[in-house]
Amino acid sequence: MTMKVLIADDDTMARHLLERTLSAWGYEVVAVPDGSQAWTILQGDTPPPLAILDWMMPGLTGIEVCRHARTAGGAATGAYLIMVTSRDQNADIVAALHAGADDFVTKPFVPEELRARVQVGERIVRLQQALADRVRTLEAALRQVTQLEGLLPICAYCKAIRDDSDYWHRVEEYVSEHADVQFSHGICPKCLEGAMKAARLVGPDQGPG
Repeated sequence: MTMKVLIADDDTMARHLLERTLSAWGYEVVAVPDGSQAWTILQGDTPPPLAILDWMMPGLTGIEVCRHARTAGGAATGAYLIMVTSRDQNADIVAALHAGADDFVTKPFVPEELRARVQVGERIVRLQQALADRVRTLEAALRQVTQLEGLLPICAYCKAIRDDSDYWHRVEEYVSEHADVQFSHGICPKCLEGAMKAARLVGPDQGPG
């Protein structure tokens, strides 16, 4: 599946260059000219999982978009964020990472370096998605499958079940302890008919004398 990438840069030439470069590499690109639009897209129902953000932009800076993404919750929290800027001091890199950026690329970017960093982000995003899918599958299985497995020793007469400690339990007691079920008691038509017949045979004046 093609990875969608968000690009946010107020420099028209830089934004178009990034857009053409990423598109040539096979990515689906969404490009916007400011941080406010970038943040709106990241808050959508299906936001791009990877974003390349300029540091200085109108509306919201790249740093502010990173902070919002990491604290707002929702899908934006897990987005992989790459900061692109002409700043190259160690303090700038540290500030971007502290704000929530996952990586940092300086302008003018070297295409090979940018591609390598984007591929790292894509790999991490896909691993996170695979893990989330696996967790959802396991949670669904736990909700839907609650069953007893193995051989149950059961009395042929009273139907009691013997546990591993050689104790005998009523069926409903044993099943309630070993499965996520509860019992409500009633009487089936066949047993009701038998009980009615037995009552008629005994009669009100045939009790013990």
